[in-house]
Amino acid sequence: MSIFSILGFGNGKVKEALRHGAVIIDVRTAHEFDQGKIGGSINIPIDRISINLQRLRHMPKPLIICSSSDSETEQAIAILKANGIKEVYNGGRWTRILRMTKSL
Repeated sequence: MSIFSILGFGNGKVKEALRHGAVIIDVRTAHEFDQGKIGGSINIPIDRISINLQRLRHMPKPLIICSSSDSETEQAIAILKANGIKEVYNGGRWTRILRMTKSL
């Protein structure tokens, strides 16, 4: 079992969240998002997370955060959790979540 699984970030938790209608938030830039994306995902670049907190609070939960950078994903999750949005999963790199959605 990986450290990520122990901390609740493993594939099983993310897959389960996807099966239950989780919203996928991609925090890459709009340009990166336009180059390739997960169907149904929402693009809110990392530098826009704070000004979209109200919108994010009203989205169905859970939220899965992904990016092309692990540090951006972790930064977005930290902002969300610090602002009371607790049901958030670390999806890691967006291509990983894309593969997961195709296997469901």
